Amino acid sequence: MLSVTFANPAALWLLLLLVPMVYWYFMPARRREPAVRMATTEMFRGAPQTWRNRLRHLPFFLRMIAVGMVVLVIARPQTDTALSAHEREGIDIMLVMDISVSMLEEDLTPNRIEAAKQVAADFVVERESDNIGLTLFAGEAFTQCPLTSDHAALLQLLSAVNCELQARGIISNGTAIGMGVASAANHLQGSEAKSKVIILLTDGENNTGDISPLTAAEAARKLGIRIYTISVGTDNAEATEESTLPRIAEMTGGSFYRATDSGQLRDIYQEIDQLEKSKLSAVMGEARYEAYQPFALIAIIALLLELLLRNLFFRRIP
Repeated sequence: MLSVTFANPAALWLLLLLVPMVYWYFMPARRREPAVRMATTEMFRGAPQTWRNRLRHLPFFLRMIAVGMVVLVIARPQTDTALSAHEREGIDIMLVMDISVSMLEEDLTPNRIEAAKQVAADFVVERESDNIGLTLFAGEAFTQCPLTSDHAALLQLLSAVNCELQARGIISNGTAIGMGVASAANHLQGSEAKSKVIILLTDGENNTGDISPLTAAEAARKLGIRIYTISVGTDNAEATEESTLPRIAEMTGGSFYRATDSGQLRDIYQEIDQLEKSKLSAVMGEARYEAYQPFALIAIIALLLELLLRNLFFRRIP
């Protein structure tokens, strides 16, 4: 819903100037104008009024409208939402998902990769206003789906995600967390959204790739990207993984989570969903759009109409 505030609300006191203007216009003394002396006006009592007589006060009311609109322009009306719902800016989110063969472990139901896909799909459905993309990684990283508002297409691509590329040797072995983060951050680099987010899900530690996770995280931080890191599985508490993922989240203003079962993983995505909705509300609340243009246009039209009526239709004979 459109909400209007004023940057200079004190200027609205100028509207009180309309009161003396109305009084001056209608005061009795002002009506004392030269007139033709007649013995009686009884003969004109039943005469019909002309349109000119009925509309004789219209120029004055147009002037009142113009003055009122000018005062509103001086008060600087602003709105905290875009004038069109289509102009509303959401959050650009890249889902970064580990597809190494270890994601086939069944400590989550039915296994890690399928559980991750399901909760990610539910997350996408809840984020109607956002552009969301999908980056996959194992020993190397690639973008499965670029940022898009076509969530139906994204969900279709997400449903087809599996671990077969590494299992068949199409992509190299290992877990290149740094490459996954770097790929997603590079994709978000051109984003003009006020809020940019990466949600990184993995079950292992970084053990390959040309870019280290912390180097990629630092690059993301400089681009204004928050990273939420999620460690899944019950057997991946290695010291390296436990130190790297929390540091990535801390460096970029995100959060680190551990999920040892499907229920925990679902709760984590729901928490991220709520956190990012809160951040979006705060960002949108800080935005202000100047909204004086309609008032200025009304003032100009009212003033032009008043001048036109006074000089063409209500012109007085000297």
